Amino acid sequence: MAYSELVKNFNKIRDYMREFYVYGFRSREEFTKKSARSYDDERRRMESWLGDYMRFRQTADGKNVFLSIDSRVSRHNPFYKAWKTKSFTDGDITLHFILFDILHDTEISMTLSEITECMDDYLCDFAKPKMFDESTVRKKLKEYVEEGILLSEKQGKTVFYRRAQQTPLCDADVLDFFSEVAPCGVVGSYLLDKQDCRSDRFSFKHHYITGAMDSEILCSLFQAMQEKRFVTLEIAHRAHAHITESRVAPLRVMMSVQNGRQYLMAYTRRYRRMISTRLDNILSVKTGEVCADFDAHRQRLDEMMPHMWGVSTQSLSGEHLEQVSFTIRYADDERHIPKRLEREKRCGTIEQIDANTCRFTAEVYDAAELIPWMRTFLCRITEYSFSNPALQKRFTEDIQAMYRLYGIEEGGCT
Repeated sequence: MAYSELVKNFNKIRDYMREFYVYGFRSREEFTKKSARSYDDERRRMESWLGDYMRFRQTADGKNVFLSIDSRVSRHNPFYKAWKTKSFTDGDITLHFILFDILHDTEISMTLSEITECMDDYLCDFAKPKMFDESTVRKKLKEYVEEGILLSEKQGKTVFYRRAQQTPLCDADVLDFFSEVAPCGVVGSYLLDKQDCRSDRFSFKHHYITGAMDSEILCSLFQAMQEKRFVTLEIAHRAHAHITESRVAPLRVMMSVQNGRQYLMAYTRRYRRMISTRLDNILSVKTGEVCADFDAHRQRLDEMMPHMWGVSTQSLSGEHLEQVSFTIRYADDERHIPKRLEREKRCGTIEQIDANTCRFTAEVYDAAELIPWMRTFLCRITEYSFSNPALQKRFTEDIQAMYRLYGIEEGGCT
């Protein structure tokens, strides 16, 4: 039997794409979640879409297959190809094209029975009569109405169907940029395919392509937000290798400009607080009832955001807010340092102490989130302070470890 690349369950291929690209560099024998045969099937499936990006490395443990994508060369997200491969039957294809051949103009309006009768006449010369019964056609018409492809109009007790007016597409450059940087950018990629033209005007130093794998999850969350509903999330905890369910009100999706990760900010009634969840850990989204307090929860999140450095909404010390400050000193020819401090700070204030010294101060929910950024100023920090004693101790020990590593005497920073 010929190999088929059609996908029924996208979660399975999403998991394998992540394994090959995000984690990668593991041999066939190291994939213990599924059988070796499943591994081979999914590898061949991905190779049919992403063969130009497949690489392998031979090690003592075996052959490690992985995906290698250079954003300087690949200006269009290759992961979108996975969304454009869908499982369907010959009957689906036949029904689709006959239906739109019958309703070929927006002025044509027909009932279900009229459409079914036209289909029988259409098929009588080269297919079995009555190939599609009214129930099948009704379901397909309902699906297209929900998608906005067809319009339905009730006249008395009879429903008439006709084609929806086509909307002019955006400029190719606009669609190209949207498809590579926007959430659910795969929509823009589909529209570019419809226009049968692509722009190569844009290239990206940091091209975060893995979000394409989470497009279905993201779309479901956006729909729930629009309707202000609760959702039940199925979340994979990879460190502990188990899956849990969480019922939350989804409020916002936040995206990191540093690593491209996407996070859901949500309110959980169980713990009565805001939480954040990485989108790539969400396996499924089930929409629930309307959340009566949705606007109040979103307003509360908006009020919290000026004190959020990342996505953490709870301090490690148990305090409502943690204070952090550090003082930097720079030379006369290093005026770019305070400019960088001003440009990169996400919250907090900068106080100019003298011509070559300034102090950054902030109140945040989790001061630990600032530490990686603070380290980039280490050689110029003369003083620092954390209200959380554990963070103060940790940062001091990091500096002391650095001194020992370089074999220099400690000092100059307190």
